[in-house]
Amino acid sequence: MLIDFHVHAFNPKVADRAVQKLQDICGIEPYTRGLAEQTVERFDEWGVDRGVLLPIATKPSQQKVINDWAAQQDGGRFISFGSVHPDADDYAEELERIKSLGLHGIKLHPDYQDFMVNEKRMDPVYDEIKRLELPVTFHAGYDCVSPELIHCPPELARETADRHRGMKIIFAHLGGNGEWERVLDCLAGCGGEVYLDTSFSLDCDNRLMEKIISRHGSDRILFASDCPWQSPALIAQKIDSLNISDDDKEKIFCKNACRLLNIT
Repeated sequence: MLIDFHVHAFNPKVADRAVQKLQDICGIEPYTRGLAEQTVERFDEWGVDRGVLLPIATKPSQQKVINDWAAQQDGGRFISFGSVHPDADDYAEELERIKSLGLHGIKLHPDYQDFMVNEKRMDPVYDEIKRLELPVTFHAGYDCVSPELIHCPPELARETADRHRGMKIIFAHLGGNGEWERVLDCLAGCGGEVYLDTSFSLDCDNRLMEKIISRHGSDRILFASDCPWQSPALIAQKIDSLNISDDDKEKIFCKNACRLLNIT
């Protein structure tokens, strides 16, 4: 089984516009135009069994609409997370509603939502996420929408994880997009329920990726692509090429995700 833990698709009313805007900013040719149905068709080509859908509320007013749409996608090939905006007055109520909708976790993007990952003002949000026992995925490392300021660098990711023990955390992009030497030095191997996903990691040197996996533990690495911005098939090939055991690869490809999300 292949579970991609980091997939983006959008409401069809905004999908093409959202993808085109990001394409223009980042200069990356996407593999889909952001439609759920098209993504599932590509899953069949890539050999992906299921994908974890990670919506992002970039404005407080978007929370409910985005989470309602995510809930409609859940089941079948998608495992949907929800999102809250930390500036929303009703973030706590929306987190409760996300739980009641049966969504499987939370996606927060410090760059799009304008917060530093270790900000004290985020503590009540994190405490509520922890109380509800929802895993939370953070964008980590460089993002082209904020090239001058990395909102979740490895050092601050580690500080956040240490301060919020017990919260189930996934730091995307192998702990920090483009910051992998620093991930190895200060984030890999941290305690608690801290996972790293492999999304958008094609540029990470294989030996460095092997070191990160070894130090952090293969039972806390999640296969992920960041579709439509990188191909799950290419990420899977990269992981297959690593000098790690077949058992470690199976954990990364599906077993860790099944355990974390309590699915079969």
